[in-house]
Amino acid sequence: MLRKLLAVVPHLLGLVWGLARDPRVPVASKLALGALVVYLSCPVDLIPDFIPVLGYLDDVILVAVIFDGVINHIDRQIVLSHWKGDAATLEAVGRISRRIAFFVPSSWKRRILGTARAAPASEVND
Repeated sequence: MLRKLLAVVPHLLGLVWGLARDPRVPVASKLALGALVVYLSCPVDLIPDFIPVLGYLDDVILVAVIFDGVINHIDRQIVLSHWKGDAATLEAVGRISRRIAFFVPSSWKRRILGTARAAPASEVND
């Protein structure tokens, strides 16, 4: 499981980098991605990481909300154009992010991302 998670990290970083540079991505979403990078690289957290389990909980929730917004709320074609991994992996990341972000109020998500929710690819009929 950890090996699969680590294998996805380069694809997620590439996705973040590509979306941050794409003019089709809303500015609010770019700011959210930038804020995520800054927050994760900053040694000061809302809950210090040395506290067992809870220390990483704020990081996990924030990452889930941002990726839920990016993967499930930005136009699917834009996301896919920057995803270098396989589509099934992207769908799995989207499902996991959506499940974790479910516990965060929708109004907070809209404020963080500044976007309206688009239907995930699994809900769209082609």
